[in-house]
Amino acid sequence: MEIDKHEFLHYMRRIMERLDILSELISDKSKGANVFEGDELLDNQDLMIMLKISSRSLQRYRTSGKLRYYVISGKIYYKLSDVHEFIRDCLKNRDVSTGDK
Repeated sequence: MEIDKHEFLHYMRRIMERLDILSELISDKSKGANVFEGDELLDNQDLMIMLKISSRSLQRYRTSGKLRYYVISGKIYYKLSDVHEFIRDCLKNRDVSTGDK
């Protein structure tokens, strides 16, 4: 079986269009899966990378009540707004302890 260049390019364009559609669908699904009450959810790995901390530090923040978390199907998640609040509180406490404003 032999096809010419024009026909080959036509098929490749169709394949690429379908791959783009699938990519959009996957992207939309993954965005919707990590949202709770209109807020983005982060898991432990996301948060450790974002804050550049260890899993032990993250556990310490949870158990001390400094960082709110949610357990969904046995997995721990954090709302992005809660993480922002945690960071603000940490910065505020640091400024108070150092005397900075």
